[in-house]
Order: sequence, then C-alpha cells, then structure tokens
Amino acid sequence: SLEMDDEDCERRRMECLDEMSNLEKQFTDLKDQLYKERLSQVDAKLQEVIAGKAPEYLEPLAALQENMQIRTKVAGIYRELCLESVKNKYECEIQASRQHCESEKLLLYDTVQSELEEKIRRLEEDRHSIDITSELWNDELQSRKKRKDPFSPDKKKPVFSLTFPRPYIVYMLQDLDILEDWTTIRKAMATLGPHRVKPEPPVKLEKHLHSARSEEGRLYYDGEWYGRGQTICIDKKDECPTSAIITTINHDEVWFKRPDGSKSKLYISQLQKGKYSIKHNHN
Repeated sequence: SLEMDDEDCERRRMECLDEMSNLEKQFTDLKDQLYKERLSQVDAKLQEVIAGKAPEYLEPLAALQENMQIRTKVAGIYRELCLESVKNKYECEIQASRQHCESEKLLLYDTVQSELEEKIRRLEEDRHSIDITSELWNDELQSRKKRKDPFSPDKKKPVFSLTFPRPYIVYMLQDLDILEDWTTIRKAMATLGPHRVKPEPPVKLEKHLHSARSEEGRLYYDGEWYGRGQTICIDKKDECPTSAIITTINHDEVWFKRPDGSKSKLYISQLQKGKYSIKHNHN
C-alpha cells in the first residue's frame, strides 16, 4: 500500500542520515588522530635536531664543517702569503731608499766639488786678470802682523783737529780695505774700458778626457748617441757597473732610472772628466 511505502522510505532515509553522520564522526576522529600523530612526529624530529642526532641536521652540518675547514686553511695560506709579500715590499722600499740616499750623497759630493772647482777657477782668473803689485799687499799684511811694542810711544796721528777752520771728512778706512776697493775698480775698468789690457788666459784646472754634450734632447758621448728610453750601463771607478734607463736629457745633466725604480742624475761634466762612463746595454 501507499502508506507502507512512505513509512519505508522515511525509515530508509533516517537510516541513511544516521549512517552519514556516523561516517562524518569517524572521518573527524581519524583526521584528529592523524594530526596528533604528525604533530608528535614533528616534535620528536625537533627534539632530535635540538639534541644533534637527526640525520637531516647532521649531514648538512658535516658538509658545512668540511667547507669551513677548507676555507680556513685557504685563508691561512693567503694570510701567510700576504704577510710575506708585505715584508718583501718593506725590505725593497728600505733598500731602494738606502740606494737612493747613497746616490744622492755621491751626486751632492760631486756637485759641491764642481762648484768649488769653479770658484777656484774664477779666483785664478781674477788673480791673473788684475794688474797689482804684490808689494803693496805684502807690505800691508806685514804691517798688520807686526805686534805693537808696549814700550814704544804711540805715534798715531790724531783723527781730527780743532784747528780746521772749515768742515772736513775723516776717513776711517784701513789701507788694506782701500786696496781691495781699488782692485775692484781696476777690474771693472779692465772689463768695461775701451783700451783694456788683454788678461792672461786662465789656468785650466782639468782637461776634459772625454767628449760629451747634449743636443736636442740627445746625448753625444765618445762617438755614440744616447736617447730617452734607452738602456745604458753606468760604470764608476772601484764600483760595480749598474744598468739603468735614460728618462730625461737636459743641457747639463742626464736623469736615469734604476731597475728598483729609484731615479738619479749624472752631470755631463762628470762624463767629460771621466768620473763616470756609460755605454749601450744590449743585453
């Protein structure tokens, strides 16, 4: 009958609803249980990591430690190389400074010697160009050197007298000072006067043993030409020859650079006198 079918359908519907709610409850319980199990696994793994026993932690840690050891070893080797390089550079700077100082001392000595020789030459020229008898000088010098006799009366003339009726000038110059002024005037007159007497040729102190001169930025020395940038061999008596590169050639000097980087100079007059000698370095 129809009523029986409706009741049967309602009963079946209720049974299905009960079964669905039971399934939903079981699914929720299983889901909570799975969450708790996963959470417990994660907590356990975290405790292993904290304790330093988890393989997922130990393997990357071992790789990091190995990499750290390699980089530490490389850094130590690089540090030793840097320290050795700095030490070598310091020693090179000290050696270059000492060599430069010695070179400048030698150049300064040669410069002072050349200046003194030039002064001596000029004095020789002055001595030969001034016509003055030596008797005047000798008499004055001997009069200065004579000692005054304490028992002899003073025969000096009075400096001034009150009997002069007009103004006058008292000269206090010594005879030697007057002779010096007179010599200077005679020298000027001999130089500028129209009828001056030809002075005697000056005495040469040194003969140039070698030919050396500079022309248009190049150096001519004993038949050879030298230019900027050329490698030369510098030789000095009682010293080992040194190699150098020409950097600048001026009117009276030549600048060069040594292999260590220090710069020095040679005077062309030193090459002429034979104090230094140079030649091309073809090595």
